[in-house]
Amino acid sequence: MEVSYRTNYPVAAAAVAELFDQSGIRRPTDDIERIQRMLDQANLTVTAWDGATLAGIGRALTDFSFCCYLSDLAITRAYQKQGIGRGIIEELKRILGPKVMILLLSAPEAMSYYPHVGFESADNAWILQRQT
Repeated sequence: MEVSYRTNYPVAAAAVAELFDQSGIRRPTDDIERIQRMLDQANLTVTAWDGATLAGIGRALTDFSFCCYLSDLAITRAYQKQGIGRGIIEELKRILGPKVMILLLSAPEAMSYYPHVGFESADNAWILQRQT
């Protein structure tokens, strides 16, 4: 397997919804229009490909100067534990450079993963939850 990473590469919302379903991440995959809006409004995506197979995605919002919110990091179960998540994070770091902080919100079941790839826990965050 040779994984390639693509930046801001067009990908169909249905393919991303399927990837989300196959990864275990909780996203509104029954609402393809919403997934499409999520893709359209992200200003930085990194996708991981095994040939023509979409294996993972990192979807982010950033100013490319100070901060980046990594809103999705999803790898299909068949490709998990092969370094693809780390590869997406490294590609994001390469694009953003050392002066940009990357922030994410983790699902409870993924909390142990992020320290493994270099993230530090933050106790100074606040959230207004979405209504639906």
